[in-house]
Amino acid sequence: MEKTALFPGSFDPITKGHFEIVLKGLTLFDRIVIGVGSNSAKKTLYSVEQRIKMIQDVFKNYPAVSVVPYTGLTVTFCKSIGAGFILRGLRSGLDFEYEQSIAFANKELDGSIETVFLLSSPSYSNISSTIVRDIIANDGDYTKFVPPGLVL
Repeated sequence: MEKTALFPGSFDPITKGHFEIVLKGLTLFDRIVIGVGSNSAKKTLYSVEQRIKMIQDVFKNYPAVSVVPYTGLTVTFCKSIGAGFILRGLRSGLDFEYEQSIAFANKELDGSIETVFLLSSPSYSNISSTIVRDIIANDGDYTKFVPPGLVL
């Protein structure tokens, strides 16, 4: 049976940390679906369509990775795409505290969906999309923080 994981997020923009988590996830899962969500509480720099295109470009040589938009409950979306797992990356203990509460809520909503946490490398633990957006907004060199070849 194929093991499919959903890697949900806003990815505004995708970072080297996100990229690394997907690559690590590919060692555990047969297929990873990157779900690009729209969060009304977040002010985004790029549209959902632009973010999907960026991520597709980054993973164009990875046939086991697909990118789709999604809204609504994550566990409901998992069911609709046949994913039994939610993949999440952790940069720090603070990330764990936040992600753990979401994982517990998801487990209550649907006990068949398991959340898997993967740690980012220490060199990526300080990278966030928020920081990258700030660098871009101030005409800084963002290329050190995003996957190779990504042009924003």
